[in-house]
Parts: sequence; structure tokens; C-alpha cells
Amino acid sequence: MTLVLGIDSSTQSTKALLVDADTGAVVQEGRAPHPDGTEVDPRAWLAAVDEAAGPMLEKAEALAVGGQQHGMVLLDEAGEVVRPALLWNDTRSAQEAADLIEEMGGAAGCVEEIGSLMVASFTAAKLRWVRDHESANARRAARILLPHDYVSAHLAGADLSVGSSEPFTDRGDATGTGYYSVRTEAWAPELAARAIGHELVLPRLPQAPQEIMARTPGGAVIATGTGDNAGAALGLGLGPGDVSVSIGTSGVCAMVSDAGPGDVTGTVTGFADATGRFLPMTTTINAARILEFGRSLLDVDWDEFARLALSSTPGAGGATLLPYFDGERTPNRPAARATFTGLSTATSRADVARACVEGLLCSLADGIGALEERTGTAAASITLIGGAARNPAVRALAPAIFGREVTIAPDGEYAALGAARQAAWALSGAAEPPAWTISGSETVGAEATPQVLEAYRELKGRTEGWG
Repeated sequence: MTLVLGIDSSTQSTKALLVDADTGAVVQEGRAPHPDGTEVDPRAWLAAVDEAAGPMLEKAEALAVGGQQHGMVLLDEAGEVVRPALLWNDTRSAQEAADLIEEMGGAAGCVEEIGSLMVASFTAAKLRWVRDHESANARRAARILLPHDYVSAHLAGADLSVGSSEPFTDRGDATGTGYYSVRTEAWAPELAARAIGHELVLPRLPQAPQEIMARTPGGAVIATGTGDNAGAALGLGLGPGDVSVSIGTSGVCAMVSDAGPGDVTGTVTGFADATGRFLPMTTTINAARILEFGRSLLDVDWDEFARLALSSTPGAGGATLLPYFDGERTPNRPAARATFTGLSTATSRADVARACVEGLLCSLADGIGALEERTGTAAASITLIGGAARNPAVRALAPAIFGREVTIAPDGEYAALGAARQAAWALSGAAEPPAWTISGSETVGAEATPQVLEAYRELKGRTEGWG
């Protein structure tokens, strides 16, 4: 049996899967936590990958790393970490994103160059923030990496001092930096230099998505890796028009497409996938924590929270939640806060639980709708994944809020599985990734409740400009 290793270095933890390269069957799993926060010492990820994947490394013939997108890992000339990595969900750089858009000639110029409208999450905006607020750190910075690049380099045993090695990334993660040109399909190093004030050494890019980029000290092949969302799409085996809806720390709606959307409003980002196609995406900062807010407020366990939500009626007795607790990325409201409206003395605990679930799903329904509108493609299928997708209330209400059937994928670490599939692809050298089958999916439907989404959108419109 040929074994490959897929690693997901996400916001919250590292997950590692040892997988049969021929069938996709998971043979062994490992996990290790990451520190909380929106800025983290990236060396914690290296300790986590050693703990989670170390026991499997000697068994694998190839590996790849999927990682959280956008995170800014700044290194000095000696390859040492300059400052804690600013993560995708750190919104302090909202003004810097706006400044960079203006410098690129406005929204149209920005989208033409990088494929998406710059937002606070993008790495370039974080570079500009460091330039403007931490000038000493900016001057010390010599190399910029993304989280999955940093972990891949560690597994390759690379010396990250400038001039000693060439760490690598992939097209999918590169399109989320703000200094990769979708026009030329190459780095635009002048954009990184503009952001921080001087030139930075950028990781090398592959010529093909299945390229072998390095080897471990033990000789195992290391594939390009990718962003976690592109990894999940590959793990699910999504094709053009298929949509995945991931509900974890963030909420992500992603559609595989043959072309980028070029959305000047910034609602849909024009990222690439891990196969040579594109992965237009809408992303919310607030996702599973919306449910955690409701559960904590009601002081119940998860089973009781789901029971309460399902015992209420569509529309939660008139209560509507706009769940922008920590600001929001889609829509781009970094300074916003949550709004709970329609409460009365008749509002019950069940209504509060229901409103939390409906608020989460309405925000994702808007994400799916934006993908369809901007790409001009109706969703061929919708697959629900992520930790919060296990919640019975989310499973039951998703098709009612989305207004269509939803496939519930079986529990699994799909970003790590996609990384494993990418590793198997690089090992084989084939033109296409291996055909793995996922068994155990469930397709569910329910009577549509359009009035719930209408109330949500009315509140969303009424609060525009509040943050």
C-alpha cells in the first residue's frame, strides 16, 4: 500500500491524515491545537505539525500542506520570525486595504490586477499596516511567507535565511495575497514592495499544480500545498459549478469555476483552486461562533441548543439576528457589530436559539447567491462541511434557508484530505488527480422559508453604514 500524508494547518489546529494513495481511505489521524488569537507566533504551528504528523512522516511517500489563507509570516535575512503572524481574521488593516485600493487606481484597477478587491484579510494590507505602525519590524523584514509555505519549508528541513533556500507556495494561496497578478499569472513583486516600503523575497511558484516542489530529509515527495479552502474543494472532489459551504471558525462558500469573477464590489474574491481552475469565494468572519454565542447566552449544552432552535418556528417569532459580532468580511464591514432586532416580551429561549441558527445560515445563503450572480452560474450542488455542520439544527434548517437540497458530507477533515490527494497526484505524475470516492453523504431537503431570508436582508440593508 502506498501512503500519502495530508496536513491542514488551520486557524485552530493542525490535522494530519495518512491516506491510501490509491483509494483515499484514511489509515491514521493526528491532531494538535494552535494558540487562540488573531496574531500568533508561527513557530507554534511547527510544534503542532511535529506533534500531529510526526509519527506518520516516515510512513508516507509524499505529503502536502493545506493552510489558513492570508496569514502574514515575516522573516528577517537570517530566516527568523520578525513578529507574530497576523492572521486572516485580524481586521486592524482595514484602512490600509482601502489605501492600497486607491493606490491601484480604485476598485476596477485593483480587481483587474489581483483578481479581487483588497480587504483587511489580504496579506498585502497587513504588510502596509506593519509599515505604518511598526516601522522597525518593517525595515527588518526580508522574506514573506504564508502559513502553508512556512509549514512546508519546515517539513523540507529548509534553511530560510535569504539566499540559502527557496521556499514555495501555490497559485491558489498566492491569489489571496494582494501581490499576485491574475493578468500575468505570476507574482507582482512591486505590489509587495509598495505595501511594506521595500522589496521582499517571495516564495517560488510551481509550473503545474502536481509539481514536486521539495523532499523531506527522509526523501518523501512534498507537493505544492494550497490554501485550506482549495484543499477542501479538492478533498471533496468538486467540479465546475459545485459549491462547498464550510462552517468553522469562518464561513466559506466556494464554487469551482473555469474563470475568475472579477467582482469590483469585493463581495466575491477571485481565488484560484488547486487544479488550475478558479475558486470564487465569499467568506464570513462570523460562523460557528454565532452558535457558540447563542449556546453560551442560553447556558445550555449543544444538544439542548439544537432542540430549542428546532422547537421554534421559521422566523424565530419575529427575532432576527445580523451576526456581525467581530466585524465582517462579506459584506465588508470590519467595524460592524451584531444587531438583534424584533425582540419582545413574547420572545422565548427557543426563538433566541432559532434566530442564531437562522442568522448564520442567512449570511451563508447570501454568500451562495453572490457566487451565482457574479459567476453567472447556478450552483450545480451544495455540500455542507465543517464542525458546525454537525449541529442537528444547522442540518435541518440549511435547505429551508437556502431554498434547495443540500448534501451533508460525512464528518471528515477535507482540507487535509485534499492535501493528501494533492500529494498522491504529485507522486503519480498523472495529468489529473486520483479519483477518490467519498461514501456516506446525505442529501436533505425541506420546505423553503423565503420570509426568513427576506427579514434578514431587510435588516442588513437597514444597518448598512453602521460599521
